[in-house]
Amino acid sequence: MNNENMKTNVIDTKEIKSIDEQIVMNYLDRVTNPFALLTAPDISKDLHIGINQAYDLMKQEDFPTITIGKRKVVTLAAYLIWKMNKKGRGRHA
Repeated sequence: MNNENMKTNVIDTKEIKSIDEQIVMNYLDRVTNPFALLTAPDISKDLHIGINQAYDLMKQEDFPTITIGKRKVVTLAAYLIWKMNKKGRGRHA
């Protein structure tokens, strides 16, 4: 295989990220309320993790949690963007 063929097979990571972002944005356009609030049980079900792990995840600094009174929640839009960014690093929690 010569260098020319190798160059055409290389995928630009910026292009992949923009595709991921586009998928999330297209999904959010179809959602009735992208600002719907998700709780720890919602996160637990989506990520297939235990409820205690979901609560621990919501305490992490990089997780986009909103505190309302004593309750911690996250908007659907912020959660999907966070999840998309974590997917590239090979972990969710």
